[in-house]
Amino acid sequence: MASILDEYEDSLHRSVSVQQSRASVGIPHSGYVNARLEKETPIFNKQRIDFTPPEKINSLVVSSNQLCMSLGKDTLLRIDLGKPDEPNQVELGRKDEAKVYKMFLDHTGSHLLIALNTNECLYLNRSVQKVRALSRWKGHLIESVGWNKFLGSEINTGPILVGTSQGHIYEAEISVSEGSLFSTNPDQYFRQVYTLEEESGPAPVCCLEIERGIEGKFFIIATTRKRLFQFAGKVPEGTEQQGFSSIFAVHADHLPSFREFPANLGFSEIAFYTPKLRSNPRSFAWMMGNGVLYGTLDYSRPDSILSDERVWVYPPDIDITVNKPISIVLTQFHFLLLLPDRVKAVCTLNGQVVFQDLFLEKFGLLTRMIKDPTVQQIWIHTEKVVFRYHVQRESRDVWKMYMNMNKFDLAKEYCKDRPECLDIVLAKEAEHCFQNKRYLDSAKCYALTQNYFEEIALKFIEAKQEEALMEFLIKKLSNLKPSEKTQTTLLTTWLTELYLNWLGILQGDPSQRNLYLDTREKFRTFLSSPKNKDCLFNNRASIYELLASHGDTEHMVYFAVIMQDYERVVAHHCQHDEYDEALNVLSRHRDEKLFYKFSPVLIQHIPKKVVDAWISMGSRLDARNLIPALVNYSQSASTQQINEAIRYMEFCVYQLEETQQAIHNYLLSLYALCRPDSLLSYLEQAGTNPNRIHYDLKYALRLCAEHGHHRACVHIYKVMELYEEAVDLALQVDVDLAKSCADLPEDDEELRKKLWLKIARHVVQEEKDVKKAMACLSSCALLKIEDVLPFFPDFVTIDHFKEAICNSLEDYNKHIEELKREMEEATQSAKRIREDIQEMRNKYGSVEPQEKCAACDFPLLNRPFYLFLCGHMFHYDCLLQAVFPNLPAYKQAKLEDLQKKLAATSQPSKSHHRPKDADTISLGKGQQSREQIKADIDDIVAAECVYCGELMIRSIDKPFIDPQKYEEEMQSWL
Repeated sequence: MASILDEYEDSLHRSVSVQQSRASVGIPHSGYVNARLEKETPIFNKQRIDFTPPEKINSLVVSSNQLCMSLGKDTLLRIDLGKPDEPNQVELGRKDEAKVYKMFLDHTGSHLLIALNTNECLYLNRSVQKVRALSRWKGHLIESVGWNKFLGSEINTGPILVGTSQGHIYEAEISVSEGSLFSTNPDQYFRQVYTLEEESGPAPVCCLEIERGIEGKFFIIATTRKRLFQFAGKVPEGTEQQGFSSIFAVHADHLPSFREFPANLGFSEIAFYTPKLRSNPRSFAWMMGNGVLYGTLDYSRPDSILSDERVWVYPPDIDITVNKPISIVLTQFHFLLLLPDRVKAVCTLNGQVVFQDLFLEKFGLLTRMIKDPTVQQIWIHTEKVVFRYHVQRESRDVWKMYMNMNKFDLAKEYCKDRPECLDIVLAKEAEHCFQNKRYLDSAKCYALTQNYFEEIALKFIEAKQEEALMEFLIKKLSNLKPSEKTQTTLLTTWLTELYLNWLGILQGDPSQRNLYLDTREKFRTFLSSPKNKDCLFNNRASIYELLASHGDTEHMVYFAVIMQDYERVVAHHCQHDEYDEALNVLSRHRDEKLFYKFSPVLIQHIPKKVVDAWISMGSRLDARNLIPALVNYSQSASTQQINEAIRYMEFCVYQLEETQQAIHNYLLSLYALCRPDSLLSYLEQAGTNPNRIHYDLKYALRLCAEHGHHRACVHIYKVMELYEEAVDLALQVDVDLAKSCADLPEDDEELRKKLWLKIARHVVQEEKDVKKAMACLSSCALLKIEDVLPFFPDFVTIDHFKEAICNSLEDYNKHIEELKREMEEATQSAKRIREDIQEMRNKYGSVEPQEKCAACDFPLLNRPFYLFLCGHMFHYDCLLQAVFPNLPAYKQAKLEDLQKKLAATSQPSKSHHRPKDADTISLGKGQQSREQIKADIDDIVAAECVYCGELMIRSIDKPFIDPQKYEEEMQSWL
């Protein structure tokens, strides 16, 4: 058979020229249509807040949906964004020229710090309306605050860090008193812990951030205009409320690790991105003079949590000497830069500007941008207007960026819900792997794409990468739908051909032994895959041809087992003289038809094991279908081997209690041939009732006669009730056996006497043994001496049977006496009967005039009547009406005949005078008299009382109403 692989390669080459029409035999292409039906909303969607401030906005902070803004000189506006219609206005109460410099709101939205340009600081708690001055903080211009997200609460900030314009870092704590509105000093303490310096001396602390890593380790990030410092250390357990002094104390004698850049904006700002379901930030972006330092935070590192750092320089249109950035906000994939008149969004993956929003001059210069970390909303304000940005589906195009960076796993992660994009990523990854000679990886990716099947297959064929081609086909096959049967058949057949080619190549190379075993295991897994089962089964003829063309008998047997084609498996073993293996397959799968088919071959070589297998199958095998195998085997085998056939037949008869005549007949034939001793015991065990015997009597008789088993023949004759033949044959064997046969016809004394006479004749004439003949007389009471005497020769003297003659005469005398006694008893009985009859004739009964008929309840004496001994009295016609329906048909006919005769004897006369003996006048020769007819009618009608006799007993189950007249009777009652 021509190689399917070669044919398919040709078809692939031909299909390249006609791919536009898709007229090929490969897998159909179903590409995606990537069309946007409506304009897609931007990632950063701006919304102007409907709010017109009464005074200019100095500062604005937002956290946990709590917005605080400083208006004018002395007004503070607080808004709960969950209830925007209920703003809260608080007066600072300052009479001097102090202005709000900066405001800081903690992560819970509960604690608000207000730094004034007069080096003072005010505090306002969300639950109160009065602003309090922090006396210990006086004299410091606050630049930054590092809130404690781990120990803070709504009434207590916990230990926090405060950065000043002089480069000092202070540790402080603010608490709201529970007993009164505030304690005397809401600021519990305010102490310096460190000073940040640059090359020119102390520098303002622009930003502070406190984070806690694994195992309770704290990381503190502090920035100046050009430097980013990191402090790391553990706070002793139980001393968290005592603050972070121990962490800064470690670096009292030496500088901590820091990053420095030469350019200078005059300030710096750091932003963090925290995913929704996490408490710690995942990435950071530090806006400084040279650009934006972006990276991730790795809390498992010992000294520095900054990881994967890179610097994205500012876009070309940003000149830090003219329009330097004001603020920075970080989202998952972008950082936003606030310029005086616009907002730019830069992708953190490639540093490209992906969004720019220009603000109109009427709104004024942009002042600050801030993000609410809890709801991921970005706020921007000028002195007159507030804007809010909603971040929508920020990751929509991230897959494309990751794909262009060859980070295909991340690209697939961000487009797994968009199959058209996923297909593009997979195709790009497959092509990338192919160009880098990672053919197996390329095949796996190509199989998941919607690219043209023929193009991909030809790619691997031209590159001579059969292993990759197989991987591609396997993956493609696993992705096919159950309805794509043609494609499934094609791929399955092609893969089989490829596997067989590959195995053939590897098998001839001893150095590739491990690879051969691994490939063989994959091939077997492919053949036994449940997904391929239906296809392989429907095309098993083609697969068998492929296996045969490669001469791979090992996998042909393996495939046949998977297809449950055990007939082919057993036939293969038998052809190669592997009879034990063949029997193991039969025993394991217990298929009755296969046993019937292959038993004739197997029993010739392993008879004992075959019989053991038959016995283990029990009643699932029909022994009749195995008889031909046993017959062929027994005809050519020795006596010892025939015993195996007998063993199975005995199992069927005695264990399974088979009643099939063929089985019993065959067992009989085996017994007659090899085990005559077991023959008779089997016949006797079968019994003598012909209706319960399962073998053929005539066949058994002929079989036993042919082999000269006379005792068995005698037994069969007895079962067939051929007693004469049984006795005749038994006399040739044993007289005692004949005697046992002669007594069998118990109900036929004549036959029994005849059989005993046969035995007596044989004993006298053949054995000439007078004593035995006399013993026959004593064994059978039917024989008399006179029956036996004719068999003796004339010269025999009377002395030999004198005693028998005397005994016979005595028996005759006893019989005569018994007959006399019986005659006397009969005479006495006849006499008594005559006396009883005479007495009955004279018996009478009296009837009173008022007596009534028991049937009709009318006076009895009005009509002819009957009187019974029980006392019941009936009119003649009433009794006749009650008795007649219950008489048998023949008596009813006889009664009707007698009534007709009686009516015929009634001769009406014109005169009123009748002869006196009219009833006794003879009706002529051959006719009965009137009296005789009436007597016969009486014998039928008045044989017994209709109420007290057997007639009433026999009618006990008769319904009171005739079923045929039931409806009529029922209607009469209505």
